[in-house]
Formats: sequence, C-alpha cells, structure tokens
Amino acid sequence: MKSKREFIIPFVGLKVGFHEFEFEIRDTFFEELEYTIIQKGDAVVKLRLEKKETMLIGEFSVSGFVFTSCDRCNDPVEVPVKGAFRLIYKFGDEQSDDETLIVLPSDTYELDVRQNIYELMTVSLPSRLVHRKGECNEEMIELLQKYSGRSEEELEDEESEWYEDDEEEWDDEEDDDDDDPIDPRWSALKNLN
Repeated sequence: MKSKREFIIPFVGLKVGFHEFEFEIRDTFFEELEYTIIQKGDAVVKLRLEKKETMLIGEFSVSGFVFTSCDRCNDPVEVPVKGAFRLIYKFGDEQSDDETLIVLPSDTYELDVRQNIYELMTVSLPSRLVHRKGECNEEMIELLQKYSGRSEEELEDEESEWYEDDEEEWDDEEDDDDDDPIDPRWSALKNLN
C-alpha cells in the first residue's frame, strides 16, 4: 500500500521553473477516500507544475480507466477516463469563488494533490455511466422492465437518446414540445387536477 505522502509535493525546495510529476492511481487511492463514486481504477496522472515567485501553476492530465456503478443496473462498469485541467495555486488569505484558483496560506510549504487528482478524474467521466448493450445485470433489467412497463429494447433506446442529447447542441429558442413523446408516468400526472 502506497503512502499518502506520495501525493504531497514539498514545493518550497523546488527551483523557479517547470517540474514534472507522475502518479500511478490504483485501487488503494479510492479506498482511502471517504466518499467516492469511483470504486477502483488504474490510471496515470501527469502533473506539470510551474513554480513562480508568487504562485504555482499546475497542469494535470489523466489517462486510464475506472470502475463505477452503472446508472442502469448499478453493477460495476469499467469506464475509460481521460482529461486535463489547469489549477492556479496562489498565496494569500482571501478566499476565491473561481474553481480553478486555490488560495494557499502564506506559510504553506507543501502541496497535497490527492483531492485535485480525484476531482480531475470525476469531471473526466462521461455524463451517463452505463454498460454496453447486453452487458447489464439481467436480473436488474427484468425488474426495470417489470416496474417501468418497458421492454429491454425500449430501455436501451432510452439510453441511446441520452447519448444523442449529449451530442446535440441546444437551441436557445423555445421549441414546441407538443410533438415530443411523453413519458407515460408524466402523462398520467397531467390528468390529475
């Protein structure tokens, strides 16, 4: 088991300029977190840290895969994770509302990047986390069919619509929704007065 110290960078001893770090993220990383949507994984996070006189600039990138719960059947699903973001660490006492700016107390001499790495991995996940067609837990699919009144094909088509919606650009103008199919649960609510 790797030490939590692996994710702590004592930047006070670093020269001004660029420094590169690489972190191997394994199952123990997620086990040590108190609340996490990721159960386990295997990924590499690279950090290019630029030290300046008054701040640090960190450019993080992640590549690998993680296991999380399927949004449809709740069984573990392997999801590729790839992404990058940039954080600026500034010294001072005032708080910032900017999510890319982290204010560090003036007497700070080391940087713990565990939480930053976890956040990078979670925001790099796709919006819908589901198994590929036919890979979901059959027992759970049967229960979904039983209680929703939909066939397996309809459930999978519904997932396809989610993916198509993610890829489409949203139109700023209001559309006439009368032609769109309505979920039977919502249409039943329309009749309540």
